Amino acid sequence: MIPLEWMPPLMFGGLVVFMLIGFPVAFSLMAAGLFFALIAISEGFFGMAFLQAIPQRIFGSVLANDLLLAIPFFTFMGAILERCGLAEEMLDSMGQLFGRIRGGLGYSVIIVGFILGAITGTVAAQVIAMAMISLPVMMRYGYNMRYATGVLAASGTITQLVPPSLVLIVLADQLKTQSGSADVGSMYLGAWGPSLLQILLFALYTFILSRLRPEDLPPVPEADLTLRGWALWKKCLMGIIPSAVLIFLVLGTIMTGIATPTESGAMGAMGALLLAWIRRANIPNLKGLVQEAYQNTMRITAMVVFILIGSTCFSVVFQGVDGGHWVEELFSNLPGGWIGFLIVVNLFVFFLAFFLDFFEIAFIVVPMLAPVAVKLLSPVLLDSMNGNPQAAASAALVWFGVMLCVNMQTSFMHPPFGFALFYLRGVAPKEVKSSDIYWGALPWVCLQLVMVAVVVAFPALVTTFLDKPAAVIDSQDFNFTSEDHSPESANGKVDEDAPVTFQLDKPIK
Repeated sequence: MIPLEWMPPLMFGGLVVFMLIGFPVAFSLMAAGLFFALIAISEGFFGMAFLQAIPQRIFGSVLANDLLLAIPFFTFMGAILERCGLAEEMLDSMGQLFGRIRGGLGYSVIIVGFILGAITGTVAAQVIAMAMISLPVMMRYGYNMRYATGVLAASGTITQLVPPSLVLIVLADQLKTQSGSADVGSMYLGAWGPSLLQILLFALYTFILSRLRPEDLPPVPEADLTLRGWALWKKCLMGIIPSAVLIFLVLGTIMTGIATPTESGAMGAMGALLLAWIRRANIPNLKGLVQEAYQNTMRITAMVVFILIGSTCFSVVFQGVDGGHWVEELFSNLPGGWIGFLIVVNLFVFFLAFFLDFFEIAFIVVPMLAPVAVKLLSPVLLDSMNGNPQAAASAALVWFGVMLCVNMQTSFMHPPFGFALFYLRGVAPKEVKSSDIYWGALPWVCLQLVMVAVVVAFPALVTTFLDKPAAVIDSQDFNFTSEDHSPESANGKVDEDAPVTFQLDKPIK
């Protein structure tokens, strides 16, 4: 006889065992869920009829979820923009613009990484494109190899945080509780502050390094800067203006309420196709580019849906054995209150990211932690949300989600399984050592962790731009008393047809 309270930790342990055997994560989730469902049925924790919830959830919450349609649209948009030549033009023009100062190529990589992050939303495309263009140039002018590889990988992973990030869409879908939810528009609004501050943090690190070790970040010789004056600014604007239009199509329509995330993703995909057609002279095979983008989109979308189906199977069984109560008890009783909760959760996610992709973390861990986050974080934001508990609950989920997004950037950066490092290794010249790539990533991982601490310490960085509705007044908190001005009839009785007025007394203490 297995006690009920043992089942949730056994399910986590079983999931780890299935993944260690070598099963893909999606099928590991399904296998662990069904395996422990059989154990739960045999032990009498729930009946066979309980498993009807699995297909109902799959068809109702996964396959019929309109929000998830945004994922293939944004993936397709990023795949088109990856090879349309926009990144090359922007890196070249920004390199010319900032090349005269120490660390100028580093600044150009950081800025272009931020702009590309706002229009592509894919780490692989960004890291590969920027590394193939910028790394040979930085090597030619004598940049420190560890700095060059580190800034390229870090600037590629910023796309995880900059809207319209796929991570933010997935987190918005998973951060739903009975008390509140985090919609995509709010997640995008909340992510702008941390993403801009992170870019400034990267630029500050580059500035300090250029002063402490100027030989590692030399300026580009004047003889190699061929563009000057209006010709230089024109080339910069030719890359920035189309990007700005596309960013407005995708983000502006969501934030202004003109379009839903799915509709804005469709407009972004059409905008990317139009931009590729305008630049068709720079694309050798436009038809082949579109076909490859379709294939890439189909592959990523299928992966996401299978992981979602597996996580649904696992989570239904996990809730059936009181897993939600177990997680709440585990994290609610941590020392330090909400601060202790955030420290433990961020450390937990940081170490999970050594082995799991952000999709897997979002679908497995986030739905379990969301109810605890609302319970502990809502009181912290209640005053800033005008005392409105529902607004505070939704803001708490947005704060929690953006915080996890900043943290999960590190999953692409830290050794030994950082995918950005793998992408960089795949396109870097042979003379670039793997040790330089790994050691070069560590300072930028530390900067990302500093950003996590800043978001934890200053929630206003996320919640400032969110809607702050007025507090909801509960009428039971007040006394309604009738004024005694009712006219009496001649016989001394009260006139029942006379109007009655009320006054609002002070709230009951």
